[in-house]
Amino acid sequence: QVQLVESGGGLVQAGGSLRLSCAASGRTFSVMGWFRQAPGKDREYVAGINWSGGNTFRAVSVKGRFTISRDSAKNTVYLQMNSLKPEDTAVYYCAAKSDLGGEYDYWGQGTQVTVSS
Repeated sequence: QVQLVESGGGLVQAGGSLRLSCAASGRTFSVMGWFRQAPGKDREYVAGINWSGGNTFRAVSVKGRFTISRDSAKNTVYLQMNSLKPEDTAVYYCAAKSDLGGEYDYWGQGTQVTVSS
């Protein structure tokens, strides 16, 4: 059974940091990534990482503040979030692709990140 389990969300003041973790089990993936959804807004792509080559991608809104990384031995992907802003408040979802060129087809349950001003 494939599972993506996120952890690390919480409440932080603006300017603070959080690190999200996503542990994958059941199989390996070509790409893993993070999305977020704020209340009343569409789901937004945050960052992604190619599992084999380690190439990373980030949305413009988080460049310079968020870093995605992986630990292949633990089959875990991380999202280090620094200089957090109130507009970063959202439910953050871990996601994974089976195929490099395909859609994200596995999703975690989400973890809440709240940034107070």
